[in-house]
Amino acid sequence: METYTTDDALTIMGFGKFQALVLFYAGMGWVAEAMELMLLSFLGPFIREEWNVSPENESLLSSVVFAGMLLGACAWGFVSDKYGRRTGLIFSTLFTSGMGFLSALSPNYLCLVALRFLVGVGVGGSHVFISWFLEFVPAQNRGTWMVIFSLFWTLGTILEASLAWVVLPALNWRWLLVFTALPCFLLLPFFGLTPESPRYLCAQNRMSDATSVLERMANANQSALPPGVLTYNRQTKCDHDVLAPESECLLPVREKECTVDNAKSSESGSLAALRMLLSRELLRSTLLLWFVFYANSFAYYGLVLLTSQLSDANKSCASGVSFGLRQKEINLYKDTFITSLAEIPGLFLSAVLVDWFGRKASMWSMMFACCAFLGPLVLQQTELLTTILLFGARACAMGSFTVLCLYAPEVYPTFVRSTGAGIATAIGRIGGVVCPLVAVAMLRSCHQMEALIVFEVILCLAAVACMFFPVETKGRGMD
Repeated sequence: METYTTDDALTIMGFGKFQALVLFYAGMGWVAEAMELMLLSFLGPFIREEWNVSPENESLLSSVVFAGMLLGACAWGFVSDKYGRRTGLIFSTLFTSGMGFLSALSPNYLCLVALRFLVGVGVGGSHVFISWFLEFVPAQNRGTWMVIFSLFWTLGTILEASLAWVVLPALNWRWLLVFTALPCFLLLPFFGLTPESPRYLCAQNRMSDATSVLERMANANQSALPPGVLTYNRQTKCDHDVLAPESECLLPVREKECTVDNAKSSESGSLAALRMLLSRELLRSTLLLWFVFYANSFAYYGLVLLTSQLSDANKSCASGVSFGLRQKEINLYKDTFITSLAEIPGLFLSAVLVDWFGRKASMWSMMFACCAFLGPLVLQQTELLTTILLFGARACAMGSFTVLCLYAPEVYPTFVRSTGAGIATAIGRIGGVVCPLVAVAMLRSCHQMEALIVFEVILCLAAVACMFFPVETKGRGMD
């Protein structure tokens, strides 16, 4: 009997209206996460002014969000692999929007910290949007569509900077929290239109449901499914091709060798998924991904915070004079808006590199470029040069992070994809927890050189780690 896989079906149908709707819904999820994280650049000074908190407690407000994201990334990844991508999406979205609105009503600093931690738990499920979207995209242009998907993140950062510029002078920080939670809330009414991932359904042996989703996709895209019956464990030509490279054969074959019975065995669940991620075939990829996610999160979110701290630190450390809150607000809005625009050329750069040079080379080249932009900032520079260098560093950091978010789901098999990407994302959140201590605390203590050296060392080590990834996933199927 003639058979076909989800990769075969997606290749024939191509990217059409159906995937465009999935792209828009998943993209709005990323807009919501970007806004919640960019909020951290604006919230600290106002909380310090209202409740007279110390610089250490100001840093804590950012760190607890990333700590919550660490917990949420693991939890929502397991939920989406165990109960379905749609289940992970709806509950993480509900949780994020609910905690976001409640945090605007915080009566004191400790309550705000606790609620922002819970917002972080909800936002930790954002990687499920990535896995869900990529499982609908044909292999041949997956890199390009991931870059387009990442534009929604950039849209979120620019939208939050613009929102803060309008809302904070006219109203207050509580209204900014309310407006920031709105995009996540607006996803809920349209949840009924979202399809379950056909790859996930195949991995659960729900072939009729997977076929139904693919038929809906074919109708929406005005195309036809391949002839035959949908299958998940079809043999590939790589099985007996000893000359085939590891990047083409290793992980796809391993995925097909793991049956649905194994996925539902007594060792199923988070323990089985973790054992698979740390198995001999995936151990090297998993450990390297964990470190690179940590380094990328440290660098990217550190750059977001550096934007709001570096210019003021230069002035206050040089003169010993602290500037007024109003002047800091003006500098903060301007610098954050300008450097947020840097993500657009960063995305174009990654779009050019990702399907030309491959995932690995794209990542390490942009990380080294980010180091080059940060190098001169070891010494104090003029405000204009500082903004230009941060612009270039932010573009490269965004480009490398985009390719990394594409690479992680491509490496792992379907039945542990969301868990694997979730744990890697969670490890990255540790970098988000630590970076405020460097970007805020060290700069406020006038230790700019030491802070920038830390960024340089971590980025260089991450770039070297990318060179040692065992698998190049460019053009490879996800089944």
